[in-house]
Amino acid sequence: MLAAGASLEIAYNRLCEEGKPAVTHIVCPISSIYAVEYLQKHLSGNDITLWAAAIDEELTSHSYIVPGLGDAGDLAYGEKN
Repeated sequence: MLAAGASLEIAYNRLCEEGKPAVTHIVCPISSIYAVEYLQKHLSGNDITLWAAAIDEELTSHSYIVPGLGDAGDLAYGEKN
């Protein structure tokens, strides 16, 4: 899932430290409209294509996609601290 977009920007910038890819395809089952807009703003000018099966319109105050998959990523790795 791609909720807010900032983590993806960090990951992409880290990838570019090793050499900028000619083309980047990002694939996710669910994205928020906020993440799409964030990436358009912060990663424009890069040859990046975002593939998302669904775009959700809402995030919670904790940046979870609504309805999304809830806390799936966090829960897969145990309880939060």
